[in-house]
Order: sequence, then C-alpha cells, then structure tokens
Amino acid sequence: MNIPLNSGKDAPPLYIQVKNDLKNKIDQGYWKPGDKITSELELCDVYNVSRTTVRDAINELVWENYLIRKRARGTFVLDYKERSIDKDYYTYVKSYTYELNELGKEAKTYQVSVQKKKADKKVAENLNLSPGHDVIELLRVRGSENMHPVFFKTYWKFEDHFSTNAEDYYGSFYELLNKKGIVLENIQEYLEAVLPSEEVAAKLNISLETPVLKRVRLARNADNTFTEYTECFYVGEDYRYYVELNKTK
Repeated sequence: MNIPLNSGKDAPPLYIQVKNDLKNKIDQGYWKPGDKITSELELCDVYNVSRTTVRDAINELVWENYLIRKRARGTFVLDYKERSIDKDYYTYVKSYTYELNELGKEAKTYQVSVQKKKADKKVAENLNLSPGHDVIELLRVRGSENMHPVFFKTYWKFEDHFSTNAEDYYGSFYELLNKKGIVLENIQEYLEAVLPSEEVAAKLNISLETPVLKRVRLARNADNTFTEYTECFYVGEDYRYYVELNKTK
C-alpha cells in the first residue's frame, strides 16, 4: 500500500514525515519489540521516496532508540526497556539538524573546514590522547533562515577511514557516525555564557562584546573506541537549551 506524504510548501521534510509514520506504527504495536521492520527498499515503494529519505528517517529512530540496526540482518524494534536510560536525570542530546527539524526549520551548513592536525594539550586531554597525537579538526558554521548561525569546533582521533574532504561534512555529523556504526551513548555536557574570541566573533558575524552560549560536549560510544570533543557557540537570543528529567526521587 502506498502512503501519501504532504509535499506542500509548509510541510515538514519528507524524512520527518516517514519517521513519524514509522514511529506511530511502533507505538501502536504494528511492529513489536524484536520485530524486523520492512526493508529500506520496500519502504521507498511504500512512501514513494528515495532511499536517502528512508535512511534519514531510520537514522532518526535509531538516534531516539526506537530501532537498532544489525549488520547483515536488518533493522529491528527495540524493547521499551532498552529505550529507557537508567539514570536519575540526563541531558537529552540531539543533533543540531534534528533540533531545527523539530522547530520546522531546515539546517544548512554554510562553511566547512576539516583537517588532520596535532592535538594541543586541551584537545589531547579531552580525547585521552598524548599531546601531538593526530586528530581531525572539523570546523563548521551552520544555521537556518532568520536565525543567527552556530559555530562548531569538533575533534576526534584520526583514523584512515574518516574523510578529510570538506564536502563529506555538510550534513549531520551524527548521521555520518551512525552510518559508520558509531553510536554515542556516554555523553557529558556543560553550558556557559562567554564573550566570543576573535575567531568565534568572525564566524558568527558579531562583535567581541556580544555574549554567546558555549556548549561543550564530550561523547563516547559504548566500548570507548570513539570519543568526540565539541565546542559549540550560539547567539543566545535565538537558541534555548533544555534538560529533560527522566525520573524524580
């Protein structure tokens, strides 16, 4: 059965519509925990969309712990208990692309710079490496219409399978990691108000006297084989930061 999607001017992106329909099917029990969902190619026919659209929708549900990909087997529904996070509270970390999509906006990447370089002391300490170890530095300016841009500085240990071609980093960084089988599970963040450095002020097109929100993230996968260190700089009047409480005592 073909499921029509809304292609109107103000409609959400197609992959968000596909994601929401798949999520509803899971919530309503069409697929039960442990079930293998319909293949990507079949879903392309069901929704009459490209495989990229279907893959992006599934990536979002993997990110939200509704689905899990099993190599060479397919994509399966996670049990509700597996979706729960056994902590007293947690910061619900979402990709920038996902956050803007929830607001009905499209995330755009305006500038990308990526290079292999030697880690300085601060980056090395956060990545648990020795100073001078090879790392990848990814600098990006992202944003959306009628909003100030956001400047991201991201670092991780250099490995040959990571591209140093800027064109490969114009989309969601976390979707890129998911496609490589890297899921970040152990995440620490803090947020502070600071005055921008000359670099940050230039990237955000603001004065040195304009306060910004600096969001620092240290994230690892389950077996600690991948670590990401990111500093994000936001103009506070356009962005808000939320913490979801998982349970209370």
